Order: sequence, then structure tokens, then C-alpha cells
Amino acid sequence: MFLLASAQSTATINTGDIIFQLISFIIFLAIPVAIILIVVVLWKRNNRLKRVEEKVDKLLGDQENDKM
Repeated sequence: MFLLASAQSTATINTGDIIFQLISFIIFLAIPVAIILIVVVLWKRNNRLKRVEEKVDKLLGDQENDKM
């Protein structure tokens, strides 16, 4: 009787186990995605900053040429 009862209890699916596995899987996927997003955002910001600096340099150069 005890063996039958223990076999039934191990065959059931615990909702808590499913929730824990889903949360663990989401965290497992979220970490690399977050790292990739941070790298992409920083890369785009750097490119945008370079373009703005080029425009400012061009405007300053045009302003200096107009004074002469």
C-alpha cells in the first residue's frame, strides 16, 4: 500500500515546480537578451554622438570661414 501511495505522489505534477521552471527559464533567456540590448543601445548612442560632433564641427568650420 505504501509503495502504491508513493508512486502516485511522484507521478503528479506540482504547480509550484512548473512556475519555478518557467521563471528560471525566463531569467535564463532574459540575461543574454538584456546584455545584447545594452550593447546595441550603447553602440547606437556612440554613432549618434559621432554624427552630432561632425555636424557641430562642420557648423563651426562654416562659421569661421564666414568671418574671414
